[in-house]
Amino acid sequence: MIPVDGVDAHLPAVPLALLQPDALRRRFDSQPLWEPEVHTERSFSSRQPMRASVLIPIVMRDQPTVLLTERTKHLSSHSGQIAFPGGKADKEDIDATATALREAHEEIGLTSPFVHVLGTMPLYVTGSAFHVTPVVALVVPGFTLALNEFEVADAFEVPLEFLMNPSHHQRHSFEWEGVRREWFSMPYQDRLVQRYIWGATAGMLRNFYRMLSA
Repeated sequence: MIPVDGVDAHLPAVPLALLQPDALRRRFDSQPLWEPEVHTERSFSSRQPMRASVLIPIVMRDQPTVLLTERTKHLSSHSGQIAFPGGKADKEDIDATATALREAHEEIGLTSPFVHVLGTMPLYVTGSAFHVTPVVALVVPGFTLALNEFEVADAFEVPLEFLMNPSHHQRHSFEWEGVRREWFSMPYQDRLVQRYIWGATAGMLRNFYRMLSA
């Protein structure tokens, strides 16, 4: 079990009213001044930086949810982790949004007619040298997922209200080869399965919290 350094229960949760589709649209149309809390992880890779994008899909249910994936365990990068749909940019992609939409279609079968992009968030640099652009979108219910079984073991939804409440944001740290590494986690009990959301995914969600609470 990874030790927990602290939980940010002292910070206010984002009110449910600000998590509704119209409020999210307004926030992206007129963003307040804010700074991402997590933007560059300590590097543990010597490879050249690679551009990538992820889709943060907010499903417009009565209580909005975030659609997440569990990566298969045999992948060479971030195997078995909870992640947003996304991946490396292709030269055919016209921009970061195109990368996120293409990857979401390839990974989980989420098609463009169900996806309404709100905008992007600041670049997030992972320790594995990915320079990731998070693309936030509203997703209309009624979609049917088709998982790429090579890359995606599962797909599931977590209430946005849960993720935007810092009382569920755990802080962790450890020292390795003289370097201190720090990260967030947001464990979510999904019926009988605990979804352990951490690392870059949790970091980008924490930045989303900072944007919505600014």
